[in-house]
Amino acid sequence: MITAVSARRRYVLIMFLTWLPAGLYTAPLVLLLLERGLSLGEIAAIGAVYGISVMALELPTGGLSDVLGRRPVLVASAAAGLAGLAVLGLAGAVWLLVVSAVLRGVARALSSGPAEAWYVDAVHTAEGRDADLGPGLARGGVAASAALGVGVLAGGVIPFLWPGAASDGAGLAVPVLLAAVGELVLLLVVVFAMPEARGPRPEFGAVLRGVPATVTAGLRLAGRDQVLVRVLGVAAATGTGLAVIELLTPAWMAVLSGGPGRGVLAYALVAAVGFAADAAGSALGVPLTRLLGSPGRAACAGTVLAALGLAGLAGTAALSGWPGLVAAGAAYLLMFLGLGAAVAPVGRLLHDRVEAAERATVLSVQSLLLQLGAAAGSVTLGALAAAYGPGPAFAGSGLLLAAAALTLWGLPRRRDVQARALLLRHVGPRIPARDRPREDRVPRS
Repeated sequence: MITAVSARRRYVLIMFLTWLPAGLYTAPLVLLLLERGLSLGEIAAIGAVYGISVMALELPTGGLSDVLGRRPVLVASAAAGLAGLAVLGLAGAVWLLVVSAVLRGVARALSSGPAEAWYVDAVHTAEGRDADLGPGLARGGVAASAALGVGVLAGGVIPFLWPGAASDGAGLAVPVLLAAVGELVLLLVVVFAMPEARGPRPEFGAVLRGVPATVTAGLRLAGRDQVLVRVLGVAAATGTGLAVIELLTPAWMAVLSGGPGRGVLAYALVAAVGFAADAAGSALGVPLTRLLGSPGRAACAGTVLAALGLAGLAGTAALSGWPGLVAAGAAYLLMFLGLGAAVAPVGRLLHDRVEAAERATVLSVQSLLLQLGAAAGSVTLGALAAAYGPGPAFAGSGLLLAAAALTLWGLPRRRDVQARALLLRHVGPRIPARDRPREDRVPRS
């Protein structure tokens, strides 16, 4: 059995390696595909394939992690990511790029939840259910944001430092291939540094029967527990806000900075500032919880701060030129500082309501609602921005996020044991007893 400190260090490393490849290939992706002869419509279609793959597999892969174990699912995620990025970096045919999008979507869905679930299980095993999860969850958030920030900057700079980049864009594939190497490193770290007890695994047929039952149990739990309902509602509202940012900010930066070329640079800098603010906010999550006395209040305060950032973006929509650019950057920083500060307290609220057997499934529900909120926000608030400008869209998403945040203020951290027992009787078993894997699956050194 590993210690809580060792589990936290490994979790932070895994989170950094999980998000570094995404940062590396995000910046050059569109330019790389354009350079290979694809149209914007084809690029959008490939992006849609990726998004559909993630959403379709989000819940089944979470259930798979709860039934089969955390490490096998993360190994499969890293392998799929490695294959998808290798194809993306080397192939030019549209059908191969579609295959790459599917593989990357599979990898993203598989990686949603298992690492965090493994960390929480390890800490609970080492120190009991009353262990403080906040520091590890906060450092994991810092690592993820730092990886995205470093990756985005590196992915934007490397292609233009590569020999011949000015004439033929030869360096655009380099960050993508480096991202594939990052997935290989992640795979090795998971295999050798993420111990999980070698209890008997269920047979393939048992897995097929157990995953749907586990997903159903996780959905029932997420829908009946009022604390989880509120936490998951905040995830959906957060997805809406992030969608508005991603949809409107690039073009808006081009307007404020005076042209598309400057807009790309301005957006890259603003995005890097946002990731840095998110990392700083994640580090503040634990002190904020101590200051306010409960994770519910800390989660509410951080999310309200993010909503104020969105409101600030709405206010800066009336500005122009460099004053507008600076004001927008400050509001962007405030938003991501708040979102980062909410990571640890929201995690504490969620993990105190679930058991190990459905932990990854509930995390997948949270991730799915984030994506569904983003999809809904892109359509509705995008139409609002097209009709009335970015200000009302930013204001609308800020109001929605603030309203969701206020539901968290009075939430308790500790579980009601009697209510939990009653809930489990209603939910029923997740997998037939003859097929059920060992309940004592604990990390070992």
